[in-house]
Amino acid sequence: MHKESLEDIGEKELIKRLAEFMPSNQISDDCAFIKTANKNLLMNTDSLVENVHFSKETISIKDLGWKAVASNMSDLISSGCDKIIGVNIGLVVPPNTDWTWIKDLYKGINLALEHFGGSILGGDCSVGKEKVISMTAIGQQGEIKLRRNSCRPEEVIMTTGPHGLSKLGLMIKSKKIFDSNIHLTQTLIDQSLQQFCKPKLHTKFLKTVLKARHNKSIEKIGCTDSSDGLFQALLDLSIESNYKAVIDYTKVPRHIDWPQGDEWDKYYFFGGEDYELVFSLPRKWAKNLISLDNSITEIGYFCEGSPAVEFKNLKNDKFLKCKPFSHF
Repeated sequence: MHKESLEDIGEKELIKRLAEFMPSNQISDDCAFIKTANKNLLMNTDSLVENVHFSKETISIKDLGWKAVASNMSDLISSGCDKIIGVNIGLVVPPNTDWTWIKDLYKGINLALEHFGGSILGGDCSVGKEKVISMTAIGQQGEIKLRRNSCRPEEVIMTTGPHGLSKLGLMIKSKKIFDSNIHLTQTLIDQSLQQFCKPKLHTKFLKTVLKARHNKSIEKIGCTDSSDGLFQALLDLSIESNYKAVIDYTKVPRHIDWPQGDEWDKYYFFGGEDYELVFSLPRKWAKNLISLDNSITEIGYFCEGSPAVEFKNLKNDKFLKCKPFSHF
């Protein structure tokens, strides 16, 4: 009898099966919600594995420390965190690792914490064949809960910015050969490298959303980040909320110098690690929000129907055959 491997079942199915060992609704989002007597907390864990998520050829050690923090903070922000408390760090390294590697990593971590908030709370160190940085971040739940399962029909789907930049930054760092007919502007190159190596996050998002709120009785909205790519973010919202997402291809925001073509659509929608926010709001709330922050773009809406991501005004859907990133 054939035994199922993780490669056979994939990451999403693995998480679904692990849910059987947890309280209900524990896997809908990347963050766990912890109710306490005083302040409610959010907690999440992200791991970066050498030669899977990073290599010495593509990112500096200090930037790796920054990115490890940013990937965790993005999950807290996309769940409605209004205060970062800190991080616990699990570190696995080979015994021949230079002390300067560890020192530079923690310098990068502290630079990110100085920027985003919080401090190092503790952690653990162990030996292994490859380097692994496993980080658990803890934050305080804000006034509104941001959850993947909270999108509703007729709500506007929005995103905080263009996608694909981190993927392009990785390709530049990896020295991947581009089509000779494609010209990349220096501005696009610089911003892509920035987003890949030292990503920015939308730390003021919750405050702006609260300021734009027209109905204070609404305490939960649908939201996630695009750490696994824009398409996967939309699909996650659709599946968890159990509604269909309809996206207007012509409204999706792109960098002004972003090239056209199927390959570039693939990088844009499936690239990942952009940490942009993807969310939905009632139309009046969405209109108020855009008036406060014009970097936020309306890209579609949710409607009744089986969970799926449907595109309109799309001439060629070849890029949609691409599969989202899977760790297995």
